[in-house]
Amino acid sequence: MTSTTPALPAEADLGQLRTLAKDLRLAVRHGKPGAAERAARTGPVDPARFSIRDAQQVIAGEHGFARWHDVVSAFGNRQPRERDLHRWFAVELNNALGDLLFDLTPSTPRAEQDRALYQAYAACYHWLEAGTPANHGRAEYTIAQTALAIGRPRIAAHHAPRYAELIAEHPSDFTDWDSAFSVEILARTAAATGAPDAGELRARAQHLADRIADADAREVVRDRLDRGPWFALEGE
Repeated sequence: MTSTTPALPAEADLGQLRTLAKDLRLAVRHGKPGAAERAARTGPVDPARFSIRDAQQVIAGEHGFARWHDVVSAFGNRQPRERDLHRWFAVELNNALGDLLFDLTPSTPRAEQDRALYQAYAACYHWLEAGTPANHGRAEYTIAQTALAIGRPRIAAHHAPRYAELIAEHPSDFTDWDSAFSVEILARTAAATGAPDAGELRARAQHLADRIADADAREVVRDRLDRGPWFALEGE
């Protein structure tokens, strides 16, 4: 950090700050007393459109930073080794994107769409530098998932197959739930692009989900399969 960069308290934890942002977003959205006024310190607030990024900006300002990115970088500077940095940023980018995916739609402002997609690409890059084939495969899934959420199925179609390819190349690095997710994203992408095998792929993903050994993982995959959008398969 430079001498002009705010210093984080020694006990500060990025996970706690991210939770504060989530709590603030919900408080503003639900009209809790004082929440909108607190959020308005960084600019005008529309409670119906107050996003996780807006909330993170408020939290960053409360800790003396101009942007949330600067908060993340300040934590990253605490990690001395290059490989650790790559892994740390990959995890943080994934976590932050997980928050954003709840709000992303094709009608999300273009700048926010672009930031989310580039975030998914950046996480994939860092996993390539410091992760395993499984991390790479799951990052390809996230890129495809993000692209579908913002209405860019052609990008998803480029990345969705890579997950299954990596599983075929490195089977011992992946789990049974990876196999189910790899087919689920193929099915969802096929449905978004109008491919004729979308329904067959969705059924195959469901079959693989039902065979997952761990009950918790099985329910996570089933929940994902139950969640939209399923594009051309909606209503089936």
